[in-house]
Amino acid sequence: MNLHELSPAPGSKRVAVRVGRGLGSGLGKTSGKGQKGQKSRSGGVKRPGFEGGQRPLYLRLPKRGFYNKFGKDYVEINVSVLNRFEDGTVVEPVMLIEEGVVKNIRDGIRILGNGELTKKLTVQAMGFSKSAEEKIVAAGGKIEVI
Repeated sequence: MNLHELSPAPGSKRVAVRVGRGLGSGLGKTSGKGQKGQKSRSGGVKRPGFEGGQRPLYLRLPKRGFYNKFGKDYVEINVSVLNRFEDGTVVEPVMLIEEGVVKNIRDGIRILGNGELTKKLTVQAMGFSKSAEEKIVAAGGKIEVI
């Protein structure tokens, strides 16, 4: 195969339609746009979703949900994650970032009770679930709400 033998696949190249070049061309006079009206004019393109001045569908449908600007966005951690710390350690939010458990503390950290805790720890956080509280105390640790 040589460069001069290369050609596009048959049917892949089409001749461009020459619009508005006289009546004999097949698309002369109105250039395939029909007679009059907004769509026949230059710049006569309506935005997507426009319904001719009628209230559009996306505005007729009811809104869903809301944003609570007073709500807190806690980072949630399970009790089982705390097993990586040594016995008798005071686990603080800063330590969780250093350890790579949490990337950033948004509005605080909340400890949830999924999993088992085998070490005696003093855990400091902004909130605890009841089951997490029970598991930390049952392991011989303490909880401190910051």
